[in-house]
Amino acid sequence: MKIFKDFFSLFFPKMCSVCDEQLVQNEQLICTNCRHDLPLTNFTSFDENGVTQTFYGRIDIEKGYSLLFFKKESITQKLIHELKYRGNEEIGELFGNWIGEIILEKDEFKEVDFIIPVPLHPRKLKQRGYNQVSKFGITLANQLNIPFLENELVRVSSTKTQTLKARFERFSNIDTKFLLKNPDVFKNKHILIIDDVITTGATLESCANEFQKSENCKISILTMAIADLMY
Repeated sequence: MKIFKDFFSLFFPKMCSVCDEQLVQNEQLICTNCRHDLPLTNFTSFDENGVTQTFYGRIDIEKGYSLLFFKKESITQKLIHELKYRGNEEIGELFGNWIGEIILEKDEFKEVDFIIPVPLHPRKLKQRGYNQVSKFGITLANQLNIPFLENELVRVSSTKTQTLKARFERFSNIDTKFLLKNPDVFKNKHILIIDDVITTGATLESCANEFQKSENCKISILTMAIADLMY
């Protein structure tokens, strides 16, 4: 079997998702050099950090976390685009395992009852073929041993791509609406909403507002990255 793998890798080598250099043994998706260059947020507190600060005065957040800082033409952007537009869902699995290990070390989010991904509009899901945070969420859920519920929250409106909108327009994005199928399921529960990147937080705020229809529902937020232009 090892001979077969070596033969296969000789003709079909695995390449780094960032720099396109060939990966060596024990490297997965990202080479060691690129991994060291990733802009980690190093948020040491899950109660007080860039994520929770983003939503001050907007929605009540129990805990928040993002692994990386995001900015244009960065390593983070390339990874997210590989995941989001080129179907490389292994990147989601990588981040799910990585963040899961960080959380488990500090025993955070231990009281979360469900993990909920930000949904795509059905039309966008059909076009793309997958939700870019699904594999991320499934992997994270397996790490934390928390149920992953992908179909309870649905997007009921479609909007233009967020990157095409001005920053001030995104803060008041009333066109993005979500619907919670069974609000009673989340009564007295603590949910963790996940997404790929936080820019202004408008989409996540809209999701959280829908969960506030459930009595005494606590909300935490976790993403792969957060825009560093906010600091």
